[in-house]
Amino acid sequence: MTDAVRSPLDKRSVDRLYLPALLLLTLATGIVDAVSYLALDRVFTGNMTGNVLFIGFALTGEGGIPLLNNLIALLGFLIGAFLAARILRRRSHDSRLPTANLVVLLGGAVLTLALAVFWIAVGTLDEATMVPVTAVLAVVMGAQAASVRATGIADVSTIVVTSTLANLAIDSHLAGGTGDKWRRRVLAVVAMGGGGAIGALIIRATDHGAVPLFVAGAVMLCCVALLHLARRRETAPRPAR
Repeated sequence: MTDAVRSPLDKRSVDRLYLPALLLLTLATGIVDAVSYLALDRVFTGNMTGNVLFIGFALTGEGGIPLLNNLIALLGFLIGAFLAARILRRRSHDSRLPTANLVVLLGGAVLTLALAVFWIAVGTLDEATMVPVTAVLAVVMGAQAASVRATGIADVSTIVVTSTLANLAIDSHLAGGTGDKWRRRVLAVVAMGGGGAIGALIIRATDHGAVPLFVAGAVMLCCVALLHLARRRETAPRPAR
């Protein structure tokens, strides 16, 4: 009879446990940003690089970009990341992902679903309502960014793919690199773009931003469940060798 012991997995094996959930969460972010840009008056709640540029455009008065919405999104994202970091600092767990991180992600999924239900109930958002909805979504995205850092998979931050694309090119065989981690990097880019496409298609079909937002919240809930399973598998006893 073989004894079961808690034998630590190597980093690559642990990465594989968390990657599906993080890629799915990246897809959800793409949907959220599609909703933000197409239904909340040209603003990103996850992609802060785009928001900083929009703020610059708005300050010049070019392109009709709204300044207030983009400033609110930027501040909301920073507040979400700050609050989550304060809550999660020095939390520990036998797995990479402490329970508190999972709870924050669960809270973000629930908030996203609640916003979608509110939007459906209200019908059409006026400008005064768009601002708080934008702020809450940005807080959720900022908290998500802070929470997933504990997984240690920098190439799948779930909110941005700029550095992922850069690393894909820098480490490619064509650039003289090893080509390591190219699959996860390509999948992260595809997930973000795919989420954006899904969100845009749903908005086109329903003429409403609440429906894709509800889909994004549901996907986030699935991601929380997958992350919980990944934690259990990471810490599960394995037969001694």
